[in-house]
Amino acid sequence: MYSQVLDREVSMTKSIAADSDHLDVDADGATLRFPALWLRDNCPCVECRDPRTGQKFLGITDLAEDTAVTAVEQTDTEVTVVLGPDGHRSTFSRSWLAGNALDDGDPGDGRTERGKRLWLADDLRGRLPEGSWADYLADPAERVRCLDAVLRQGFVLLRDVPCEDGAVRDVAESFGYVRETNYGSLFDVRVEATPNNLAFTGLAISPHTDNPYRDPVPTLQLLHCLRNAVDGGETGLVDGFRAAALLRAEDPEVFAVLAGTPVPFAFADADTALRADRPLIGVDPAGRIREVRFNNRSIQPLRLPYQRIVEFYAAYRRFAELLVRPDLLLTFRLAPGDCLIFDNTRVLHARTAFADTGDRHLQGCYADLDSLISSLAVLRRKVDA
Repeated sequence: MYSQVLDREVSMTKSIAADSDHLDVDADGATLRFPALWLRDNCPCVECRDPRTGQKFLGITDLAEDTAVTAVEQTDTEVTVVLGPDGHRSTFSRSWLAGNALDDGDPGDGRTERGKRLWLADDLRGRLPEGSWADYLADPAERVRCLDAVLRQGFVLLRDVPCEDGAVRDVAESFGYVRETNYGSLFDVRVEATPNNLAFTGLAISPHTDNPYRDPVPTLQLLHCLRNAVDGGETGLVDGFRAAALLRAEDPEVFAVLAGTPVPFAFADADTALRADRPLIGVDPAGRIREVRFNNRSIQPLRLPYQRIVEFYAAYRRFAELLVRPDLLLTFRLAPGDCLIFDNTRVLHARTAFADTGDRHLQGCYADLDSLISSLAVLRRKVDA
């Protein structure tokens, strides 16, 4: 809303503010206020920031606690402030100040519900966010669209990825790095004679997130379908953020119980022992949904006061019942060559049962959102250039 400030004709003026603790800037009839210490901390000059990296030279303890605005010079495009007690001069463009207005309008890092497009099953049924692997590789704009779908909607389905061993690694490395775990850099989801995880059976698997017993949890999961010649074995996805938001709207007290109760998740086999205590619904300091961890197979006994256990189990059941509502569960069948990329901190995945004698083989790996977000930002710069 403040971008119009660039169109205003403002002549050069100079005003003195007697040790003011803030700066007021007029922008299209509104007044933007910035604390003096905030201005000093964000000074863009070469004395304060490395011009090559943009990183700050000074820490907060290097800045005077009594920093004040002692003078202001303004043009139609820039504002220069003189800051006491050392007389340091800081120049800011008006567009930069407008873009960093202290109005809580920052969308943040895009990982909370604030930066997402929440969905129900009917919103996407018959119109999945998808793309062609060949187009994804050839067209930077198409890659931006697909990666943005993972960030905003929680997943994307890439079609016609070659049905070759290790191809899922190529998909992960197209935007980031494979996250190696005790399951290896890649893992095969198929029926095994002696499985160490129920995923490696033909049993139905209810909506869940993977590896909640890790901290940090793998934030992205990729599943590449190599073969799917079985009856059953359909894939299901649930927008966990939408489910958590519905729970908050329907029963805020239940939501608060789940957001405020650490749950012990664990996994162990002959070579591995992992544990992380995290709530089923994670929120940021502003109360916005940031993470869902839900995996009934991995929850260990909670050791809390009796009444808190009773409250938790009632809330846990309520959330579990909500997650399997037909209006939330999106179901579709993966075909050979389909590679599903999804946000493991948000989207719960499931599958229907299939016969152990069938031929169903998915190959998967884990990766992380930070690499995808970085690749997306760099690609956008190139596409927009």
